[in-house]
Amino acid sequence: MLNDEYEALRQAVREFAVEVVAPVIGDYYERHAFPYDLIRQMGKMGLFGLPFPTGHGGEGGDYFALCIALEELARVDSSVAITLEAAVSLGAMPIYRFGSDEQKERWLPALCRGEALAAFGLTEPGFGSDAGGTQTRAVLDGDEWVITGSKAFITNSGTDITSLVTVTAVTGENPDGSKELSTIIVPSGTPGFTVLPGYSKVGWCASDTHELAFDGVRVPAANLLGERGRGFAQFLRILDEGRIAIAALSVGLAQGCVDESVKYAKERHAFGGPISKFQAVQFKIADMEARAHVARLAYHDAAGRLLRGEPFKRQAAIAKLTASETAMDNAREATQVHGGYGFMNEFPVARFYRDAKILEIGEGTSEIQRLVIARDLGL
Repeated sequence: MLNDEYEALRQAVREFAVEVVAPVIGDYYERHAFPYDLIRQMGKMGLFGLPFPTGHGGEGGDYFALCIALEELARVDSSVAITLEAAVSLGAMPIYRFGSDEQKERWLPALCRGEALAAFGLTEPGFGSDAGGTQTRAVLDGDEWVITGSKAFITNSGTDITSLVTVTAVTGENPDGSKELSTIIVPSGTPGFTVLPGYSKVGWCASDTHELAFDGVRVPAANLLGERGRGFAQFLRILDEGRIAIAALSVGLAQGCVDESVKYAKERHAFGGPISKFQAVQFKIADMEARAHVARLAYHDAAGRLLRGEPFKRQAAIAKLTASETAMDNAREATQVHGGYGFMNEFPVARFYRDAKILEIGEGTSEIQRLVIARDLGL
């Protein structure tokens, strides 16, 4: 059970999602348009600053508060939810976790207000799960880093309010011969930094996703985020936390499938009555609710461990694996409950179905989650 503060947040975000997002998001989705107005309102609600201290312009909350907001948004739409998730856990969080006082002072206030967005440039066209295969390079030339390479599938990287991208790059060689990876802040508009046209995606059609190119991009040496050579450890920490957030988003989508299926089953009549009276439909929806409940408990557990300062890598992987596969299963079953209407884009479950698959891929595939769990077990 949530305490009064978390419950008040949940209700506020739920009301916003139902009353503000739901009536308009279908149009944004079909036009593949970024919902600037919704993002602006989310910023005014303080959602982008939830887990950050008030001293940096945040709301003084915690990571679990962010997860609650993500779940409630995703019950209605995943595009707005992933925009928030990526902006906070991948965009602003690296600055907060590893940035200098000067970097935090410069970037965090606007990011916490939702007036600016940040992106995390990790994945490359030829290297997805194999992040250690990074090819982008950064060479120190005097007091500047010179960056050359490319990144793929980067969320929030090309909006009108994107202020920066943190980029992982090879900055040298470790004593054992492995690549030295570091993370560097690249402000939007830096010469040589090109945001390529947005992708044509199956889902998340109202979110912003681009490939990025870096052609001799020069930024100050002071734009190094954290310690040189600690980039790999940094993004592993960010991804561990992000998996809890993606799990929360996945649970939201899964619960949204239950919501829509219950509503439709009561309204849809066949063979002399509502289909909600048929045991086959009842059992299908009951299984959907059970899966969503279990996945929610998994991410609550992982988030609790994070907040208490306990090891949470395995639990984050379990939550992400369980919740993302639950989202996919529930989206498929909700579409089946809706029959032909589930195949029509004006029904939310069609959007849920299109949005669900990426949850088993982004921020660590299901296969990578299983690998993380197995290794943490000592296998």
